Amino acid sequence: MSFQTPITIAEAVEGIHTKKYLLPAIQREFVWNTHQIEQLFDSILRGYPIGSFLFWQVSPERVGDYQFYEFVRDYHEKSSRHNPKADLHGVQGLTAVLDGQQRLTSLYIGLRGSYANRTKGAWRSNDGSFPVRRLYLDLLAPDDDWDGGYNFKFLTVEERNRQPERWFRVGDVLGFEGHKDVNRYLNTRPDLVGVTFASDALFDFYEAIRVKSVMNYYLEKGQDLDKVLNIFIRVNSGGTQLSYSDLLLSVATAQWKRLDAREEITRLVDELNEIGQGFRFDRDFVLKACLVLTDLQSVVFKVTSFTRENMTLIEDSWPRIEEYLKRAVALISSFGFSGATLTSANSAIPIAYYLMKRERGQQFLDANHAAGDRATVKRWLMSALLKGTFGDQADTVLSTIRGAIADTSGDFPVDEINARLIRVNKSVRFEPEEIDVLLDAKYGQRQAFPVLALLYPSLDYRNLFHQDHIHPKSKFTAKRLQAAGIDDAEAAWLMARVNDIPNLQMLEGAPNVEKRSEEHTSELQSRQY
Repeated sequence: MSFQTPITIAEAVEGIHTKKYLLPAIQREFVWNTHQIEQLFDSILRGYPIGSFLFWQVSPERVGDYQFYEFVRDYHEKSSRHNPKADLHGVQGLTAVLDGQQRLTSLYIGLRGSYANRTKGAWRSNDGSFPVRRLYLDLLAPDDDWDGGYNFKFLTVEERNRQPERWFRVGDVLGFEGHKDVNRYLNTRPDLVGVTFASDALFDFYEAIRVKSVMNYYLEKGQDLDKVLNIFIRVNSGGTQLSYSDLLLSVATAQWKRLDAREEITRLVDELNEIGQGFRFDRDFVLKACLVLTDLQSVVFKVTSFTRENMTLIEDSWPRIEEYLKRAVALISSFGFSGATLTSANSAIPIAYYLMKRERGQQFLDANHAAGDRATVKRWLMSALLKGTFGDQADTVLSTIRGAIADTSGDFPVDEINARLIRVNKSVRFEPEEIDVLLDAKYGQRQAFPVLALLYPSLDYRNLFHQDHIHPKSKFTAKRLQAAGIDDAEAAWLMARVNDIPNLQMLEGAPNVEKRSEEHTSELQSRQY
């Protein structure tokens, strides 16, 4: 590995644009937010070092041995978060980025791409909630909130047009071939004539992007994947920690023969998270589920669990794995759970294993003959989540439950599961004092839903239900309680408990919205009088 002649930022961005630079499957996906990108460009314009980069020169004869991906160019939080698979047809060697992906992607998005993230408070289901923004530089004043630095901001076209004299689209600097072009641009902007800050900022920015070779990088030319993986792990040991799923997904991608592991697992995660009201599963969850559902002896999340033999088994089992994971999550969704209330992702894995072992088809989700079995699964899941069964020793818990399901037949073996969990000190049985603690759950807390669902078992949770106050929270103010003849001590007691389980119920979403609207109207009317 040797240090190379530095290049300019413009050259690096061009390398991404022409697909000279690609990403190996071991790279995590792009995770930086707009503020981090803005800070990066501020550092560049101020002449601060932005760190070195590590590239891997892949020889032509080894290109086909690995999977590579392109950089994200126009990031969209909803529809374009994943790196597209690179077409390597006819490619004669390439340069893979081992360290610096987040910075390089940020540079490309800032100079040639865009960033579309959800507006705070907007509905995720509405495409208009993700306006496209591009990076601009304020030419009129420094950023007072950032230690006298430069004010870089991601703006929509509408936001930029409110003050067109202020904002310079940073990507336009790539069109400047020399200092004369910078002068010509300034001369076309009469509003900037005589503005020293604008002139200094634009000339310095041109120098930083087009002239100065600030991109220092090392180049690894070896073709041994084990060595490259070792280098990658070491250089990624700081900052955002490399997760097991990042490593294991790279192993899977390299070892699967017919399918692309990264694409398959990423797609499945997205599909699982779109079920019902939405969930928060990740790749770690899917990889862990693979170990359990294929009956591998060890479910411990470590590299040695993902041998070539095991990965072949997982690939062969993949259609059934994704089928039963989706069926399990759909079942859990029908119980009323979502990402906001499912406190343990791992709790879905035993349910998927049970459905697979018993070959429960799609009809299991709503057939009358399976109602009793579904109710058993639901009660057990509620108890396990409330008890925190999956909070620690998850591998032991999963192995124990898997053994109970595999060694029995018929309906969900809740008694056998609980008996075996007791042996490993993970009982789901509640003592009286623990029940008192459950009743201390508050409105909006994740553990409140399973408690309420147990209290209201007859509701059809395939419909959207809200947690609702039985006695409106708006009534529990010192002034109103005093007017009702309640003394200060009792009023304080009531106000402290208005969000407790005894004052909560489950109410269908539509009636609850109507109820809140009526309460709001009544509140306005009472204020008028």
